[in-house]
Amino acid sequence: MIIIDTLQKVREVGGDNYSYANDYQIMARLKSFADTHGLCILLVHHTRKQTADDKFDMISGTSGLLGAADGAFLLQKEKRTGNAATLEVSGRDQQDQKLYLIRNTETLLWELQRAETELWKEPPEPLLDEIAELVMKDKSFWEGSATELVLLIKVEIQPHVITRKLNVLSGRLYAEHGIYYKSNRTHDGRKIRFWKDDTETA
Repeated sequence: MIIIDTLQKVREVGGDNYSYANDYQIMARLKSFADTHGLCILLVHHTRKQTADDKFDMISGTSGLLGAADGAFLLQKEKRTGNAATLEVSGRDQQDQKLYLIRNTETLLWELQRAETELWKEPPEPLLDEIAELVMKDKSFWEGSATELVLLIKVEIQPHVITRKLNVLSGRLYAEHGIYYKSNRTHDGRKIRFWKDDTETA
């Protein structure tokens, strides 16, 4: 992740001349750089003092800034000297959301109090739950073929499909269960391997 604080620091000379084209161009170039290098760029920018029906219209500049960005977060304190704030979220691949926050005066961190609507959650994936149970049963490590794995779990899936599905779900397997996944070819055929953080044997 790269955090740029603030946008003005990466604008070209003369970038103070706001226009939709200029705003869109700077954001498009930053997004292209992020996509090319597999990065997340968090760009800090200011809001205007004027209120607006659509809170995101308060972002300083033109709508070209949001036009090229994947999404935006708008943080506003309820009172300038208070510790309550709202964080509004909008973007292409994320649910529009309004979060109510309180700043912890000891840690100075913003803590979530409640969300205006329930955050979207991915539906359960029985395959990952079965693998988690298998790995824990096998002392936090398992290795075998796709055919052997299919025989051990209670999910109806073909051996030639399970490897492709795990390639897609490997990130979620780690995020939800702390389990790593690896598939590699050996002289005995393709092997699937699962292990927990503290049992790295790959």
